[in-house]
Amino acid sequence: MTSHRNPGGSTLPHWKRLVGAAMLSATALAPLDVLAANPPTAEVNTTGLAVTDTEVTVGILHSVTGTMAISETGSVQAEKLAIEQINAMGGVLGRQIKYIQEDGASDWPTFAEKARKLLVNDKAAAVFGCWTSASRKAVLPIFERENGLLYYPTFYEGLEQSKNVIYTGQEATQQILAGLDWVAEEKGAKSFYLLGSDYIWPRTSNKIARKHIEMNGMKVVGEDYFPLGHTQFNSVINKIKLTKPDVIYAIIVGGSNVAFYKQLKAAGIDLSKQTLLTISVTEDEIQGIGGENIAGAYAAMKYFQSLDNENNKAFVQAFQERWGKDIVIGDVTQAAYLGPWLWKAAVEKAGSFDVDKVREASIELELTTAPEGYVKIHPNHHLWSKTRIGLARADGQYDVIYETKELMEPNPFPEGYQ
Repeated sequence: MTSHRNPGGSTLPHWKRLVGAAMLSATALAPLDVLAANPPTAEVNTTGLAVTDTEVTVGILHSVTGTMAISETGSVQAEKLAIEQINAMGGVLGRQIKYIQEDGASDWPTFAEKARKLLVNDKAAAVFGCWTSASRKAVLPIFERENGLLYYPTFYEGLEQSKNVIYTGQEATQQILAGLDWVAEEKGAKSFYLLGSDYIWPRTSNKIARKHIEMNGMKVVGEDYFPLGHTQFNSVINKIKLTKPDVIYAIIVGGSNVAFYKQLKAAGIDLSKQTLLTISVTEDEIQGIGGENIAGAYAAMKYFQSLDNENNKAFVQAFQERWGKDIVIGDVTQAAYLGPWLWKAAVEKAGSFDVDKVREASIELELTTAPEGYVKIHPNHHLWSKTRIGLARADGQYDVIYETKELMEPNPFPEGYQ
């Protein structure tokens, strides 16, 4: 097979080569002859999910409209690419994956409504979705009540663990604490100005950051929050210029980033001299911001498109071949790509689409060829991962200038930070 036509009708060239080079493999999977089998539906679906002899239905739930679309579009693209690649390999337990996509529209009640539809009406075997913690909190009671399975890709504040969620992004100890330790050691930082969008993740993350800063003898000289979609930052930029923090610690999300970084540069703040550390701006957002407006800033993430390993090179090639040669890939996009692969691996290890069995099979599941490198699901449903620091370049990419030597164990409930 030299090409594969996706549900939208476009032709994907060179897939035989790309599939061979880029596919994720799981060490816990059954032998290939077992994977190639198509077991009877009655055996692999005992709970009424949307599974037939030839298809299994999943959901994709992200914002493709509203202020969060700038951040979430990459997740949708990654999940569709993974699903298409899996289907090109033969699917899951011999069944092709059919996806139903819903738009959360950057509105938390809409996310809840669409999650209920996917689980109750569509009987989705799994859902890949959400970005903000507000959207995740909105859908969580529905997933727990209906016993659905959500693969959530965004770095987040931690302080949560659900049997119905697999968290493929980092939690606070893997991103916030490790990033603050790096900037304190490498830059000698003593004072911080905390910024964030006004919802759960930035506020909780900055609460954790403040505690870590103050526990280590440093100080916070300012802290401000802004509604999603906010575009007027001149007042807080003036406050930053007056307080002269060693580090601007920025957790602004979505389209607001475009205005913030452009106004920061227009105000004469040179990021090659003023240290700024973000945990929210990936390559996806930089496309809107413009690389020239954020060059010199630092980001603490687990993945950057520029990572130099064979897994990532194959992934970037496949992603750009599917979505366009000028497309960029950020941390959350890569974490979203892992979702369908982790689900496939767990389903095939369990020999069933039943959520309880897939959840049990997920624990300690390993993927050795993820674009970020080796990943493993912890019993707390988060992934072991490395923390990396990237330096933003004018061309919209990051140079990876630091990474932890070992994978960091996820700890969503760090003692002393709750």
